[in-house]
Amino acid sequence: MPRPKKLRVVIVKPSKYGVTGHVERFRRGFMPNSTVTHMNSMTPAQMDGCAIETVVVDEYVQTDLDYLSFLAKDSNPTLLALVGVQSHQFHRSLDLAAYALSNGVEHCIIGGPHPMTCDTQAVQNRGVSIALAEAEVIWPSVLRDAIRGELRPAYGRDQRWQQELEAPVLTPPSRRDLRRYVIPMMGIYPARGCPFTCNFCSVIKIAGRQIRSQSVETTMASLRAAKKAGVRMVMFTSDNFNKYPEAPELMQRMIEEKIEIPFFVQCDTQVARDEAFIELLGRARCFGMFVGVESFKRKTLLTVHKAQNHPETYGEIIRLCRRYGVLSHFSNIIGFPGDSASDVREHAGILSELAPDKADFYILTPIPGTDQYRDFLAAGRISEPNLDRYDGTNSTWRHDVMDARELSGLLFECYRRFYSCKRAARRVVSVLRPWKTPLGLIHEAAVTGFYRFCAWKQIHPMSGGVGRVWRDSSSDYVHLRRKRYGFDVAPLPGNLELSESDAEFNRKAKMVL
Repeated sequence: MPRPKKLRVVIVKPSKYGVTGHVERFRRGFMPNSTVTHMNSMTPAQMDGCAIETVVVDEYVQTDLDYLSFLAKDSNPTLLALVGVQSHQFHRSLDLAAYALSNGVEHCIIGGPHPMTCDTQAVQNRGVSIALAEAEVIWPSVLRDAIRGELRPAYGRDQRWQQELEAPVLTPPSRRDLRRYVIPMMGIYPARGCPFTCNFCSVIKIAGRQIRSQSVETTMASLRAAKKAGVRMVMFTSDNFNKYPEAPELMQRMIEEKIEIPFFVQCDTQVARDEAFIELLGRARCFGMFVGVESFKRKTLLTVHKAQNHPETYGEIIRLCRRYGVLSHFSNIIGFPGDSASDVREHAGILSELAPDKADFYILTPIPGTDQYRDFLAAGRISEPNLDRYDGTNSTWRHDVMDARELSGLLFECYRRFYSCKRAARRVVSVLRPWKTPLGLIHEAAVTGFYRFCAWKQIHPMSGGVGRVWRDSSSDYVHLRRKRYGFDVAPLPGNLELSESDAEFNRKAKMVL
């Protein structure tokens, strides 16, 4: 068949179906999806003599359904790319693909953590292609095949990761899209990979254990473009920013060039041993550090292979962050095997005494694709058949002490306890003093009020944004899902094992304890 003169590429970050089956959308989002921006930046304006028109959609902040008009037959062929798909977004991605195909869209592909790490043979060869590797490995081939007229059933079977990272300079979102967020924000991913082996975490299955980084100049070019576009905040989405070898060089460059965009990072707990690094973060205008502390029990941490965490160092992280003007944000998991309600309450009490600036809580979830999920599935401990629930806020496995209702109650009790009115009152003086402005008080009151409101409504505060909006639900698409894939609920998957070359690549990584 003749090659088209134009290919329309629709890049969508799918939302998820909430417990009511409705698609979760928000009038203002908290954090933009980095994958949408990354994929848009990777897509050329033309390829092999064919012009490429790109449309980008983040469903979490798309409060109308106008974008569905792009998922229909056009005078030019269309490629629908559903990106960054996690397990709890898999049904939504399948439904959008089925909707598009039923309306004459020629090509659909689903990529992200779930298809990269889980066996998806149940949906393959049904008109939807599956991306088994990160975008740099396969995206040019996908585009070329779409131009030629036919996608392969799967891409990236033999190589999940690009060993030498060749990431693009990012094209920032439009000002219209930036206004969809509480603060105009953009995500940048300067490094990938995690050297650790936590059995409940999917990062090492998605990005590998080797730390791979793009050039500092690529990141600086993205930062310059972001500043020019009106971005007011940046999140460096690398999972262990303190393990990123070029991080000090990057921050020095940011200081020298006066980028002056506040940013936040994710660090592992070993950052407690690197005061100079935290001091540099402060000078470069880092305002926040997200740290996965998870538990105060060393025995529990060892059981889930998170040996790098030493609870006695958590307080040092808070102290150093405060010294250099960086907010500490601790992530906590409740409901580890063997935990009781009293253990969870003890954890919340210790955390309140340590008093990091912010904290979030999640119910332990064996995420499909992880070693923990594999082990729980083999042992018959998985109790939730619906992937929509695998989002860290629902009980999905048979706990040996607590039931689902008790775990859910404890999740929101932890929020009420940490974000207490007493805590807010104590923090007023400590917040006002360094900022020397009433904005500190306003910020603290807003954060405490929002978290307590979410706990009262039993809505997870990190669910996506503010101003929840209902527009469509799974019931609008289930007939298409049934017709296209032959099921109402996708079967729970087995893990997709690494190829021999990817496994060897992982074995070369060194874990620092």
